[in-house]
Amino acid sequence: MNILEVKNLDVHYGGSRILRGMSLEVPERQVVCLMGRNGVGKTTTLKSVMGLVKLSGGGVALAGEEISKLSSDKRARRGIGYVPQGRDIFPHLTVLENLKIGQIACGHKANGRFDRVYELFPVLKEMLERKGGVLSGGQQQQLAIGRALLTRPKVLILDEPTEGIQPNIIDQIGETIAKLRSEMSILLVEQYLDFAKALGDSFYIMDRGAAVASGPIANLNEEVIRKHLTV
Repeated sequence: MNILEVKNLDVHYGGSRILRGMSLEVPERQVVCLMGRNGVGKTTTLKSVMGLVKLSGGGVALAGEEISKLSSDKRARRGIGYVPQGRDIFPHLTVLENLKIGQIACGHKANGRFDRVYELFPVLKEMLERKGGVLSGGQQQQLAIGRALLTRPKVLILDEPTEGIQPNIIDQIGETIAKLRSEMSILLVEQYLDFAKALGDSFYIMDRGAAVASGPIANLNEEVIRKHLTV
């Protein structure tokens, strides 16, 4: 079963067409890697799924329900957790306050979810009273993922979670994604090829606003990489 279906998305910014019939599927409890060179429409695709940009055409379905007309907050309540590029934590709020926003925003009871976040990211439990803005980039990324998990997502969307992160934190985030695979689906935008190949079940590669290659992660070979990803 596909938990997320993106169907023939068209998006225009001003007079420019950014997405050109972009489609992808995220099966239940799998990691799907969305890849491509800079500026091909990956982040716009994620924002379209989240309802943060207006569609010119196409649709988005979550667990079989068409959600294209829903606001972004309603999509989050339906079960889309989104960690944007740059993380977007609240720098003047504490770690605990940042986490509580994730829970409160979706109206869910905690029901042990905080303990699960602390289990996945023990450093957060040690820093609950620290302001988000004083955390390292890697710690902020862990906080952003933890906050998204408190929305109890069916699908977790991660936009370049390794960008600007120190290697030991990249390893921890990779281990966390591997653990979460048994609990939810994950749509991962990632430039770090080894990271994607180690974690992904399947991939889509974008160019000029559309998918130009896709398949099981085992098919992400040197020929495909050279043709679509090498700068």
